[in-house]
Amino acid sequence: MRIYKMTATFGKLEHETLTLEPGLNILQAPNEWGKSTWCAFLIAMLYGLDTRAKSTKTSLADKERYAPWSGSPMAGRIDLNWNGRDITIERKTRGRIPMGDFRAYETATGLDVPELTAQNCGQTLLGVEQSVFRRAGFIKLTDMPVTQDDALRRRLNDLVTTGDESGDGERLARELRELKNRCRYNRSGLIPQAEEERAALEGKLLELGDLETQSRKLKARLGEVNGWLRQLENHRTALDYAAAEDDAQRVAESRESWEQAEAHLAETEAACAKLPTREETERKLKELRAFREQWNAARMEDELLPDAPQPPEPPAPFGNMDMEHGAEMLRQDAARLVHVRTARPQLPFFLLAALCLIGGIALLVMKEYLFGGTAVFAAVLLLIFGFGRKNALRREGKALEEKYGSPDPADWEAALDSWRQDRKAYEAALLDHRVSRGDLDIRMTFLKKQRASLCGEQDPETVTAIWQQMMDKWEDYYAACREAQRAEKFLKTLQSMAKAVEKPAFPDELTYSNTDTARLVSDALAEQQRLLGRIGQYRGRMDALGDAGNLEKELLRVNGRIQRLEQTYEALTLALDTLGQAKKELQRRFAPRISRRAQELLKRLTRGRYDRLTLGEDLSLHAGAGEEGILREALWRSDGTIDQLYLALRLAVAEELTPNAPLVLDDALVRFDDDRLRAALEVLGEMAKEKQVILFTCQGREKGITQ
Repeated sequence: MRIYKMTATFGKLEHETLTLEPGLNILQAPNEWGKSTWCAFLIAMLYGLDTRAKSTKTSLADKERYAPWSGSPMAGRIDLNWNGRDITIERKTRGRIPMGDFRAYETATGLDVPELTAQNCGQTLLGVEQSVFRRAGFIKLTDMPVTQDDALRRRLNDLVTTGDESGDGERLARELRELKNRCRYNRSGLIPQAEEERAALEGKLLELGDLETQSRKLKARLGEVNGWLRQLENHRTALDYAAAEDDAQRVAESRESWEQAEAHLAETEAACAKLPTREETERKLKELRAFREQWNAARMEDELLPDAPQPPEPPAPFGNMDMEHGAEMLRQDAARLVHVRTARPQLPFFLLAALCLIGGIALLVMKEYLFGGTAVFAAVLLLIFGFGRKNALRREGKALEEKYGSPDPADWEAALDSWRQDRKAYEAALLDHRVSRGDLDIRMTFLKKQRASLCGEQDPETVTAIWQQMMDKWEDYYAACREAQRAEKFLKTLQSMAKAVEKPAFPDELTYSNTDTARLVSDALAEQQRLLGRIGQYRGRMDALGDAGNLEKELLRVNGRIQRLEQTYEALTLALDTLGQAKKELQRRFAPRISRRAQELLKRLTRGRYDRLTLGEDLSLHAGAGEEGILREALWRSDGTIDQLYLALRLAVAEELTPNAPLVLDDALVRFDDDRLRAALEVLGEMAKEKQVILFTCQGREKGITQ
């Protein structure tokens, strides 16, 4: 198979095309250019994308890792030549399934290629499974070592042991193992199945015996329970018979009670014959009770009504004066007090007395004794009169202060105002009292009239008691009616409940009550049902197990089959052991072609330094240089030499397993020195004559060497 070009919308690739030539293609590009993405795209186009893979914390699933960065649906196309036919393969996203839509058609005509499907495309074109192609024809620096894989191991084993990749030996061994597994493998082999069948038959026979024994015990117990049930039913019949006799006695007693109730009803009916009707009596009592409530409430209100308010006592200075005369007196006394306190009536007398005294003295000096003495006497009289007038005014002011109890007229005004406020409060309280008293008097007048209408001259309590007695007679009558009805109903109920009951079938010796008997019968019936159910289950199980004679015959047949299978198993074991010995003999007789070809390639890649190489069963490599006496594992070599060891092996494997597939290398030669890189390119160039080789590299040495 040879690839012409690839067009991808895959990861960072957006409708980009990679064109390839026959032979060796060296594609040099820097890191993050998309080399690994093209490699992953080729795998996805040939073998499809695993949409079931899930991303983990350490790795991304391919469907997420290579989702187009642009957000476009994942899609791709490869134009190639296969068996001389130019074919185009297309895959694109279908719904939510990346690369879910597949088509393969002839490039020129557009006709479908039916032998290529989404599932077998890669294996049909390349001749190997995806895992084999990844390890044989797809070489990356990161996974240069060849690791174990069932498909790869099987193909390499066939090549190494027999030189034939057809797999006949492996297929024969597999068929023998499958036959052995069919005979004996865990619980699914024929022998384990037959042994299980034998164990089942033996178990059935044992179970049949146990079931038969248990059934006999259960039937014996069922007979005991049935006998106990007959005794309990007879006892219950005896109890019902005794209860029926008690019911007849209660019916007689109930009839007597009903007759007494009817007689009492007739007496109460006669007592009520001449009385007002019950409705009139109820109405009269209702009116009397309502009147009593109103009358008692009015009397209580009269008792609770406060006395008429008393007028406030006037202050002492005002006596029995009214408010206006008291205010006028206070105004005059206040003005008089102001006058008394501010008047100076003695000053003129003192001046005149001083003049008389001075004149008298002067006259006495002038020896006018008569006129001088008269003048002095007049001066003394004037002084006496002046002092007397002053004392009179002081006494008058003191009297006013004592009259009002305070020297300050403002206090007099306050006393008058307090009296005025008390008087107003009194008048308002008196008005409220008169209003309340007037409403109560009106109601008392109405109630007195209503009392006369209801009771006449009698006391309301007496009248109420009389009507209550009549009401009591009516209550006795209706109570007697209810009692007669109840007694009649009870009598009819007892009569309906009473029934004739047969005597017990045999003498009853049990002493249980009805409740205990019902419980015991219920328990016995429940046990009877359980026993019948268990017996039915055992019988059904025994029927399901089958007849014991038939089971014994089947057991003999199974034992014979097991014996024959054991003989077959021993024969298959002998055949498989013989085939294994033959395979080992073939391994000793045929040289491993893979090891020989890998050794030749390693010698060329290392310019003759390493000329010995062996491949272990686990695909591990051991190599040795010419001067070394022993072969060492690859881990003993340098990184570049390790790459060359595994490259030699991978190239040898690719030649044998993928002869028709392109060889893809992704940065596989970056750790080669210039000399060994030139040798590797020479080897790849020779291989490119037979198959297409695609070398991706991030460095320019490869192109420099090939130019």
